[in-house]
Amino acid sequence: MKTLTMVLGAVLLLVGLLGFVNNPIMGLFAVDTMHNIVHILTGALVLYAGYAGGSVMRRILQVLGIVYLLVTLAGFVAPGAVNALMAINGPDNILHALLTIVFLALGFMPERTATTTINTPPTTR
Repeated sequence: MKTLTMVLGAVLLLVGLLGFVNNPIMGLFAVDTMHNIVHILTGALVLYAGYAGGSVMRRILQVLGIVYLLVTLAGFVAPGAVNALMAINGPDNILHALLTIVFLALGFMPERTATTTINTPPTTR
């Protein structure tokens, strides 16, 4: 889970940087300076979460999942209001919805715990 979180953070960071040189990104996603900055900050935060691990990582992913859920809903319900803050379009809304699912799934996924059972014969005294 840590590795996936770090990869996701690196991708978001790179996409934020790519937006400054290639707009629209891949000919699909509308971006502007604010949108790029949000992706860079989100990517950096997700990278930090991956390095931190444990409950810190889970909490950051949970909060980002909720934030991206709100952004997704606003993008579908009131795109004009969101566009007043940053450029978005239909593909952005779909990508934000997918990121919401990933952040929430990773953030609320039960932690795996290593349990080892050692079968030793009972000691007799």
